[in-house]
Amino acid sequence: MANVTRWVRFRHRAEIGFGQLTPSGISVYAGEMFGDARPTGETLALDAVELLTPTQPSKIIALWNNFHALAAKLKSPEPAEPLYLLKAPTSVTAPGAVIKRPQGYDGKTTYEGELGIVIGKSCTAVAPEQADAFIFGYTCTNDVTAADILNRDPTFPQWARAKGFDGYGPFGPVIASGLDPASLVVRTILNGEERQNYPIADMIFSAQVLVSKISHDMTLLPGDLICCGTSIGVGVMKQPVNTVTVAIDGIGELTNEFRQ
Repeated sequence: MANVTRWVRFRHRAEIGFGQLTPSGISVYAGEMFGDARPTGETLALDAVELLTPTQPSKIIALWNNFHALAAKLKSPEPAEPLYLLKAPTSVTAPGAVIKRPQGYDGKTTYEGELGIVIGKSCTAVAPEQADAFIFGYTCTNDVTAADILNRDPTFPQWARAKGFDGYGPFGPVIASGLDPASLVVRTILNGEERQNYPIADMIFSAQVLVSKISHDMTLLPGDLICCGTSIGVGVMKQPVNTVTVAIDGIGELTNEFRQ
């Protein structure tokens, strides 16, 4: 992974900037991350900045039933086309942020460690073999879900509401460009205990096929986020304070607290 670059977005002295994460800190860039990005020559220490979500997506697309292993465990037929929902852009929260249980909801909240695809160029009706040209890179995501709301009304599954609460869409801390997603493994650690460990190669629809098929439904814009779905090991965050880390070697680690 010698050619992998890791992009971050940050706040420094009340100003928001972006750059590449390097062994010596953050190499600051000017311009636009998804456009004319150029190095300024300035380097900032990582502990001198507040890391933000690495992009501000206009929409977040989240996959359901996209892993062979999970479909088999649930005894659910594998879909013929991607099954997805939209998470509210206002659900996003930064690496390290504290996620709080919504007021008026005392049910179960689950973690879902996932790979995220970040779009780099406006993308409409592209073929799978063209998709890599529109993918800026990959990130760590946690598709937090208010599980008891999802099927509370038997007449209408509430996907958008259950997954759209403020704070229920953490991702980051970096976007990694220049790697092959099919080689990656997603791990989720809850309160120090590994709860998920699954290969991206087990996806029913690959990253490139997802971008292609979704782009035939809706235009994808620079910075948009596709959460690739999760596999077995999803669980409830039961403690008063829960520390959840989604770790993908080659990308990094996303850690947040969920407080009841």
